[in-house]
Amino acid sequence: MKKINYYILLFLLSTSLNAQSIYEFLKLDLSPRAAALAGSFVSTNDDPNVILYNPAGISYLSERPISVSYLNHLLDINFMGAVYSQEIEGLGRFAAAVTYTNYGSFTEADEFGTKLGEFGASDLLMTVGYSNELDQNFYYGANIKFIYSGIADYSSTGLAFDLGLSYAMPEFDLYFGFSALNIGSQLSTYAGTSESLPLDVRVGVSKKLTRTPFKLFLSLNKLNESADSFGDRFQNFTFGTEIKLGTSFNIRIGYDNEKRKELKIGSSTGLSGISFGVGFAVSEYVVDYAYSSLGSIGALHRFGLSTSL
Repeated sequence: MKKINYYILLFLLSTSLNAQSIYEFLKLDLSPRAAALAGSFVSTNDDPNVILYNPAGISYLSERPISVSYLNHLLDINFMGAVYSQEIEGLGRFAAAVTYTNYGSFTEADEFGTKLGEFGASDLLMTVGYSNELDQNFYYGANIKFIYSGIADYSSTGLAFDLGLSYAMPEFDLYFGFSALNIGSQLSTYAGTSESLPLDVRVGVSKKLTRTPFKLFLSLNKLNESADSFGDRFQNFTFGTEIKLGTSFNIRIGYDNEKRKELKIGSSTGLSGISFGVGFAVSEYVVDYAYSSLGSIGALHRFGLSTSL
């Protein structure tokens, strides 16, 4: 049970500090592998969770991969998600994802602290994606997303689209990705005032270093946002490294420059914006874990399990 003013939570669900959009939960990394790499996933070519970063990336997948993830957020807020992908002969590759957020049970109180009862809050995102080939090693993809956010008797819904492109140079283990995420609007609002969705235009690259266990990931995010100078437009970047040790064990490290700046308190940054994780195979399953530091605020722990059907 958490004690919080009803209207304060409504504000927290619809926006965050300095944010100019609703549905801020859409920005959250749910997959532990993606989170360990600080979200540098727009050029990924071997994980069904790429649908949430670049729908064109699902074209590289094979068989019928499925992945489930769990995030234990601050204040015991729980995020859960599942992703599945399948090729349909003659049509292309499809994928679907569902993510759900449970904020728990809250005590409703007025401005004088008088308890009025209890209420709950939750978010739901349902995504269906499609990808196919434009040309040799060049793929396109698109998602359609239904968004629901509710708090007590209030709710808001939205409809959004993601568009993506991916280009591969397999002879060099080099992959490029471009995506425009959350293009859309609200279908219904919390309080009658429409707000913008968190549009995010990204460009990324990943590269496996020849004769080494290292694979590097880089993503330039929020390129659609205004900036004081041309150089400032590229400050919202993330990068990560995946180190393959043997056939069944991986170590991952990531850095998020935007979070590093946002979570700085005074002159101290601590481990803000730093993430790391591991992944290992157990029989036909892959188990993933990620730790993401929020500095003095705390840390996030993510767990995942994936396999092919």
